[in-house]
Amino acid sequence: MNLQQLESFIQVAENLSFARAAEVLNMTQSAVSRQISSLENELGARLFHRSTRTVSLTPAGISFLDDAKDVVKRLQVASLRMQNQSGSNIHILSIGCSNEASLLSLDGVLRRCRTQMPQLHPFIRVIPYRSILTLFIHGEIDVIFGFRDDLPEHDGVFYRELARIPICCAVSSGHPFAARNELSEEELFSESFILCNSYEIPSGISGIQNRLEKKFLPGHVYYCENLQVMLSLVRTGYGIAVLPEATSIDPETAYVPLTGSSPLSYGVFYKNAGKNPLVRQFISIVLQEASEG
Repeated sequence: MNLQQLESFIQVAENLSFARAAEVLNMTQSAVSRQISSLENELGARLFHRSTRTVSLTPAGISFLDDAKDVVKRLQVASLRMQNQSGSNIHILSIGCSNEASLLSLDGVLRRCRTQMPQLHPFIRVIPYRSILTLFIHGEIDVIFGFRDDLPEHDGVFYRELARIPICCAVSSGHPFAARNELSEEELFSESFILCNSYEIPSGISGIQNRLEKKFLPGHVYYCENLQVMLSLVRTGYGIAVLPEATSIDPETAYVPLTGSSPLSYGVFYKNAGKNPLVRQFISIVLQEASEG
């Protein structure tokens, strides 16, 4: 198995077209087809359903796609790190986020980095919090943005709080609750509840979800496994959800503080910055953005 096989597979999978993949990769269509056939032979599984008109992923192809992307990304980062060590002016900083919401806080930081750290090449990864600490400890990630409760304490790991995020009830903008200044838990139980089992949900919110779930009437709980699906159900009026206060404006969703709840600590995790001047400079910019942004 080689990089060209994986890149060919990823392009065909994303475009569902051998011709388009060949165009992107600057290869002939027959060469792409040979790469895929060779990869399938090595794996002992068919990755695509092929017909004269359509291409689609098999169950094995769907399963393999994320792994293939991860391998290619790791190889790209390794290559950039080697360039860095060999005297290139590119400096790689691997930044981990425990959920997509964490990406929003990076905008201001990255704007500052473009002027203050022009040599920085940020490599940003969104990884389930169950896995992110292991990668962090083993040096595959330099810095993590996330909620304090999502990552257990570990020797040699430092945390700086950047904000305290209120816990809210997310409701459709057309819901009567949308005009309220706050809501108590007891007021929620006459509504339908939307529960999300996903790494995108902070562990502090998951605990509240699981506790509240038992108090709603049977048949009044909607389950989903994706934050965007959860927000779509809220926007369209299927029910309410408990989430951290949104950092972006959504005119179709209102976030009403949940009475009696404690805000979640959100910040940045890093190891001894004294050993890595790149991390030290980046953390300085993060703290600067937090105080001035």
